[in-house]
Amino acid sequence: MAPLLNQGDRLFVNKLVYTRYPSYLSGYFDKNYHLFHAPERGDVIVFTPPHDYERDFVKRVIGIPGDVVDIDGAHVYVNGDMVNYPESITRRVHENWPIIVPESEYFVLGDNRELSFDSRNWGSVDESLIIGKVWVIYWPFGKMKAF
Repeated sequence: MAPLLNQGDRLFVNKLVYTRYPSYLSGYFDKNYHLFHAPERGDVIVFTPPHDYERDFVKRVIGIPGDVVDIDGAHVYVNGDMVNYPESITRRVHENWPIIVPESEYFVLGDNRELSFDSRNWGSVDESLIIGKVWVIYWPFGKMKAF
């Protein structure tokens, strides 16, 4: 996630923001209803990657359920619009583009896209694997930033 985040940075993560209402209230709310909101495009999230349950990853949400994501080798497009956070070279890992993000899943990319291991490699992230939203960088103090 360089230059935004680097090895050793410390973060506060909001684990409550994406919480769904409990199942016993399902008769009162839509099954996709979140206590605050679902992950949104541009959110920087912490999640357990689908290929490695031992570590947590930090990536940016690019595609939400139902989005069409396309990568042409230099740019990322979501629903036909070029994505610019942040601009960097983007490699294609496979040739199955464009993709449609499945229900309850999110397409994530690292900001350092040339070197990032992300949804291009292992596909979308299921919502159940999302831990929370990066809220504040608190260390080092010189990089302190709220999202």
